[in-house]
Amino acid sequence: MSANFRVGVFVDAENVRYNGGYQMRYDILRRFAAREGGVLQRLNTYMAFDAERAREDYEYKKKAHAYQQMVRDFGWKITAKTVRRYTDENGNVTTKANADLDMAVDAMLQANRLDQVLLVTGDGDFLQVVEALQNTGCRVELIGFKNVSRLLQQRVDAFYSGFIIPELLPIYYEPRNEWGKPNSCVRGVCTKWFPEKGYGFLRVMNNISPNLWVTDPREPDSPYISIFCHANEVADEVTEDLLMNRETILEFYVNESEQKDNGLVANNVRLAFSVNR
Repeated sequence: MSANFRVGVFVDAENVRYNGGYQMRYDILRRFAAREGGVLQRLNTYMAFDAERAREDYEYKKKAHAYQQMVRDFGWKITAKTVRRYTDENGNVTTKANADLDMAVDAMLQANRLDQVLLVTGDGDFLQVVEALQNTGCRVELIGFKNVSRLLQQRVDAFYSGFIIPELLPIYYEPRNEWGKPNSCVRGVCTKWFPEKGYGFLRVMNNISPNLWVTDPREPDSPYISIFCHANEVADEVTEDLLMNRETILEFYVNESEQKDNGLVANNVRLAFSVNR
């Protein structure tokens, strides 16, 4: 792509919030979308707002407006969807603020001025939108957290788990965390595991780079690092089958190796999904 290719980002904020992406950082998302030097033509996010609750709960109203303003300060356009309440025949009340249609229509109407679209959602309802965008010539990328439609992952041009993008999702119990530095907490995947030897190697995206396709950490321009992991550091919940599945996202601490110069080792390895519920 040319240096001035145009990028559009469309965030299904409610889907993200309910599927492990609560507290996602919009400044980091913007940086990720622009990692290849493209022009950020559109930055759209679709959020729910409970107007009825806001009338009765001043703190909710105050926090919601403050959060929206923070996101706007990062250059995003917010489409606020009003929460609607539905009562069934048994008197049970459910709430809904579905932004799928708005997001899909906006993406299609704006596609003729975009070269690349980044969707942030896990909703399989966007399958037809992805195909339609691709048919206009747009490259379509996807970021999701938990419960991401497998078909959606397969149809897009590239899928990235939001858990493994550095700093995109803060680790709430490590507020001073420096991703990838010794003693930091990170998330990544297992790339090699040797059950008979009791160790393997984990891979971490160390920085947001235009070279995310260079997945071999041995390559000098790769943004990934390889980290040694001994079986003794792996939680009981992480079975060998899970370790050998590239879709399993692990959360762990990185420390310097005492045996190998410039080497890194993983400690306290557990499932990211069980941590970020």
